[in-house]
Amino acid sequence: MKLLRYGLRGQERPGVLDAAGRVRDLSGVIDDIGGSALLPESLARLRSLNIEALPLVVGTPQKDLRLGACVGNIGKFICIGLNYSDHAAESGMAVPPEPVVFNKWTSAVVGPDDAVEIPRGSQKTDWEVELGVVIGKGGRYIDEVDALSHVAGYCVVNDVSEREFQIERSGTWDKGKGCDTFGPIGPWLVTADEVPNPQALGMWLEVDGKRYQNGNTATMVYQVAFLVSYLSRFMSLQSGDVISTGTPPGVGMGQKPPTYLRAGQTMRLGIDGLGIQTQTTVQA
Repeated sequence: MKLLRYGLRGQERPGVLDAAGRVRDLSGVIDDIGGSALLPESLARLRSLNIEALPLVVGTPQKDLRLGACVGNIGKFICIGLNYSDHAAESGMAVPPEPVVFNKWTSAVVGPDDAVEIPRGSQKTDWEVELGVVIGKGGRYIDEVDALSHVAGYCVVNDVSEREFQIERSGTWDKGKGCDTFGPIGPWLVTADEVPNPQALGMWLEVDGKRYQNGNTATMVYQVAFLVSYLSRFMSLQSGDVISTGTPPGVGMGQKPPTYLRAGQTMRLGIDGLGIQTQTTVQA
């Protein structure tokens, strides 16, 4: 299934994409795409529905029908840094002996095609296409062999980053990662049963039509199952938590000379089978 949230910002309703690419309304079945609705038994119930019998939503998704972030009321938005060895090299950093963990604040979350704001005073706003992992069944001290059974599904994330704030302003990375609009998620949450191997997904990103990132989740240093298990050592993972798993090479910081975003540009990015995002940059 491709689960989604549609409607005006702050008023999103749950939906599902039908076989013809139209949105069907799920608000008579669940309150939102998030939390307990992502538990295995809840997803099984949704799979049993006759999708074609659900109310049809007027409009074409990502054209005249806005989509919000594909997960609502996210509790934790956890990110992994330097998880592709070639990206670490272009950043001038060593591959870490354990995953680098940081957070995006939930106020960064926006829809897949919403505008991305260049923060006031920013000179180094950058892009990062990433595989998002959405937790279904929560847990703590999860065994790696069982970890994928805790995943509800996968989505596209743009880990927008302000490199000066992140690297040059002292302290943790978080201040350059969690600015408002720095977390586009979606367009849809593709349930795990439709992604048999999350380590075999092509991913790409373009700015103003120029392809900067071309990668594949096969080259992750720390793969999805390990990351879920690893993070669960330090925190309880809960239904609806989102893990952004790192980016392949081709970010602006790694260009020669470095290339950063400015207002009025367009980012377009996608992952095989998980959809495409398109964002215009605006000045905050």
